[in-house]
Amino acid sequence: MQEPTLLLLTALADTPRHGYALIQEIDAISGGRVRMRTGTLYGALDRLLQQGLIEVDREEVVDGRARRSYALTGAGRQVLAAEAARLRAVAAEAVRRMAAAGPKPNPRVRGAFA
Repeated sequence: MQEPTLLLLTALADTPRHGYALIQEIDAISGGRVRMRTGTLYGALDRLLQQGLIEVDREEVVDGRARRSYALTGAGRQVLAAEAARLRAVAAEAVRRMAAAGPKPNPRVRGAFA
């Protein structure tokens, strides 16, 4: 799963959100690393709708403009849970392997591990 998709599904995990709120939430979740553009967001939302991972929660008019809010479907929640479990397993293995290798001194840093 690509990171933008993971972030988008994560942003919808706790509550339905509309487009601009999703952009803000993705920015917050990623610590500012991922700034999703509007065109990219709506393309991803259309794809996730077609895949049945999200659904339109409600549509309303705010200040004369149509606003859709999106929510995870049951299938979307399952896919997100599976991806989170996969990432946890990979991270745990990375930590295990680094610990097994032990600390490596950095010759550029004076007194490293001395």
